[in-house]
Amino acid sequence: MGMTFAEKVLARKSGQERTVPGQIVIVEPDHLLTHDNTAAIIGKITAELEKYGVARAEMPVIVLDHVIPAANEKTATNHLKTREFARRHGLPNFYDVGTGVCHQVVVERGHARPGAILVGSDSHTCSYGAVGAFSTGIDRTEAAVLLLRGETWLRVPETIRVTLRGALPTGVTAKDLVLTIIGEIGADGANYQAVEFHGELETLTIEDRFTIANMGVEMGAKIAAFPPDAIARDHLRGIGLAESDYEGLWADEDATYVRELKYDLGKVEPVVAAPHKVDNVKTIKELEGTEFQQFLLGTCTNGRLSDLRAAAEVLDGKQIAAGVRFLVLPASKAVLEAALAEGLIARLSSAGAILLPPGCGPCLGAHQGVLAPGERCLSTANRNFRGRMGCKEAEIYLASPATVAASALSGRLTDPREVL
Repeated sequence: MGMTFAEKVLARKSGQERTVPGQIVIVEPDHLLTHDNTAAIIGKITAELEKYGVARAEMPVIVLDHVIPAANEKTATNHLKTREFARRHGLPNFYDVGTGVCHQVVVERGHARPGAILVGSDSHTCSYGAVGAFSTGIDRTEAAVLLLRGETWLRVPETIRVTLRGALPTGVTAKDLVLTIIGEIGADGANYQAVEFHGELETLTIEDRFTIANMGVEMGAKIAAFPPDAIARDHLRGIGLAESDYEGLWADEDATYVRELKYDLGKVEPVVAAPHKVDNVKTIKELEGTEFQQFLLGTCTNGRLSDLRAAAEVLDGKQIAAGVRFLVLPASKAVLEAALAEGLIARLSSAGAILLPPGCGPCLGAHQGVLAPGERCLSTANRNFRGRMGCKEAEIYLASPATVAASALSGRLTDPREVL
């Protein structure tokens, strides 16, 4: 009997011939991601770090991105502690303020590779399944122990197989697809399970896959993964990685799945996740005309170059509605520079957009873009929980970059196909 992707990776990384769901394995992750929470993590093990040091200097990947630039003295002090920690222990994979959102940086810098195991003290670490990595979130205490020991335990998950056919219509995006899936199976529909994507995947770019994998945790998934196919290999080649730099793995044809789902991409339509749950998914037609005061384009879900292009295409030659705010946060400095070179930032700014530094701030209500009571925001982010953007009396709706841009033109929820 064959193995799923998760079973195969965990078997190889734990030195076993095979693994089965429910089994506990000990592995040495290739990388551990932390961000602004690094100061809190190392604060748990100050004495131990002094005595033993970091188990493997190349394992940690630290990206300061959540509150950048520092908004207050506490944040600035934590950033300083993190810089000193990286310098003192000679950590080569430290990225300071302005580099970008952690998940974008991990992929851009080649830390996420097919067949690798990455864990992170951030729930959206599952993003790296886009390139065929086993990647999942862990808590801060686990991260602290991992820094010292260099190994951790994982339970082998059951796996859901999702088969995709066809191609997404014009104006419909990977964000609409993943929200549709979450709306069907629920926010807890894949709890501690792996989700594999199969079928006709050639129409989904690496950025589409990033968006889908990123939101795997919003259906409760431990990991969400795509095969290391030609599209993934082309992307990796583009950032300087040869096929000899990684060992791609994928599920066997006769693997056993706990559940199988099938989707015709041609039937997917623009949707939104209404407050205050990601699985509260509605078609745009159901909520068309809902008014918004703020629009957000960015985050680790939809802040890449293709997302900025999609918004610019909608907004070209037009102006956003009077009295609304349209915030744009490129996912990284590299994305920002590419968007500048391509003229996308000028096009978005001409339409009325406000450019913010590459980071996470508004997404979690930590810095810039906080909502006021009674306001609504239409966002390309991955969560719309009550209080997520800094105000419990505000509402957050999730949508694709095209939908956000189209809606900003009138200040009301709009189907992007009508504008395109």
